[in-house]
Amino acid sequence: MLFVWYKVSFDEKWSHGSAVCETVYFFVEFVCVFPWKCVSLNNQNRGKIMDGILRKLPIGIQTFAEIREENYLYVDKTAFVWRIANTGKPYFLSRPRRFGKSLLTSTLHAYFEGRKELFEGLAIDKMETEWSRYPVLHFDMSMAKHVDKERLEQMLSVQLYRYEETYGKVNEEVTLNDRFSGLIRRVCHQTGRQVVVLIDEYDAPLLDVVHEEKNLPVLRDVMRNFYSPLKACDPYLRFVFLTGITKFSQLSIFSELNNIKNISMDGPYAAICGISEEEMLTQMDNDVDILAARMGLTRDEVLAKLKDNYDGYHFTWPSPDIYNPFSLLNAFADGKMNSYWFGSGTPTYLIEMLNKYHVIPQQIGDRKALAESFDAPTERITNITPLLYQSGYITIKDYSPITNLYLLDIPNKEVRLGLMKSLLPSYLHQYTMDGLTTVALLYEAIYEERLDDGLRLLQAFLSTIPYCDNTDYEGHYQSLFYTIFSLLGMYVDVEVRTPRGRVDVVMRSLSALYVIELKLDKSADAAMDQINLKNYPERFALCGLPMVKVGINFDSERRTLGDWKIEIVH
Repeated sequence: MLFVWYKVSFDEKWSHGSAVCETVYFFVEFVCVFPWKCVSLNNQNRGKIMDGILRKLPIGIQTFAEIREENYLYVDKTAFVWRIANTGKPYFLSRPRRFGKSLLTSTLHAYFEGRKELFEGLAIDKMETEWSRYPVLHFDMSMAKHVDKERLEQMLSVQLYRYEETYGKVNEEVTLNDRFSGLIRRVCHQTGRQVVVLIDEYDAPLLDVVHEEKNLPVLRDVMRNFYSPLKACDPYLRFVFLTGITKFSQLSIFSELNNIKNISMDGPYAAICGISEEEMLTQMDNDVDILAARMGLTRDEVLAKLKDNYDGYHFTWPSPDIYNPFSLLNAFADGKMNSYWFGSGTPTYLIEMLNKYHVIPQQIGDRKALAESFDAPTERITNITPLLYQSGYITIKDYSPITNLYLLDIPNKEVRLGLMKSLLPSYLHQYTMDGLTTVALLYEAIYEERLDDGLRLLQAFLSTIPYCDNTDYEGHYQSLFYTIFSLLGMYVDVEVRTPRGRVDVVMRSLSALYVIELKLDKSADAAMDQINLKNYPERFALCGLPMVKVGINFDSERRTLGDWKIEIVH
């Protein structure tokens, strides 16, 4: 809730003749986000608040014309639009969901239609001189999800029919590819202009069946058939642009389109989707200040929280820092930070593929790989890495020119917490909601430096979970610990190397660093003895935080924590 108070005192005689001194309070002076936390505003920030109330944020709006005509905030990507439109023809761009691919496609649509008035004041206004008009065929595949072969063909037919109503159709054109080919040729002949073809979310029909050996080839053949005219019709085409989340092989989808240019990892287009840090600090400067005021934080504090929660994406290296645009806009609109991107829907295919490849939580991030290992065709993958990368659950964090290896990791706190919440049911089954409550109480205990109480709470909760398979080995409990402690929003790592061995779990809170050793059906004393024998804390002596040694024994018969020991390192 937003409260702004302004106090005015005045002395005035009313009609009955008595003098009245009144103090009147208006909602102007303070922004109170919580009853216990108020921030006084100076004149400059007060103006920003008032501007922000009127500012329109394009949440869920993917049409460039609507954004510009209705005066919504538009983060200027038109320099990229001009560059891509004037340097080639068939392009492909892969980016995660809700990263602005559809808006980019819509912007290209408006540009090629020559709608100069929409681009006034933007970067392209100084770059484009001709503003030529071209006919545009714009196909949106995002609705073709969870469909079978017949339904997919019907939806493609409907999209073709929209244009055939304008440009006609020949009776002999029966198949989808014949209709598409004939349409392109007729549009070119009737308008006297080459045709622009824009295909948004080209892979949407395939994503939900990517883990299915039976249905994937069937739907892939339909899409390959539909896209096949793009090569044969090259003389009639001015520009071709396709977007998607995943990268299917050229052979499987675009067998004829052998000259398509994949710009997904090209440095000049690193910031073509998403919001770069520079764009946020310049074009969204007011929004940052308004958010800080509403949250009762300083500008630097809110910038640090935005970076921690929503930044961290890189689609090549080197690359500017890229923020998730969907989450960023929602945070500005709501005046708080929440799990927006992940909360908008966890794709079924991701969970299915994690199960298919038996991925444990600690294996998701912090891995090194060659580009061909993660920027790989989806249908040929032998592990989960390409799908995790292309879907935005891991991203590039570093690159070694010596080995050509990229460091891949989870981009930010929002994705990490979302992933762990999605994986928690694998360990807790129908008790997931109770588990999340337990995690919250565990966080409170650790925050208040009551780890013993927190472990007792966890012990009691785990004892209520019914028996499940694969709980009789130490790795199961290590994965469970990793998932739970990751949900605390704290730094956590497993199998951390030291000069004398590997620490099972290392966790860092605001006040301490915990060195944790896990045992199965032994004792907490045995776990603590190993920590002391191998002097694990020595590895972290320079961390700058007090260190706590924790030895935990799991009881496989009771399927919960058995006993534990906690010692502070002096």
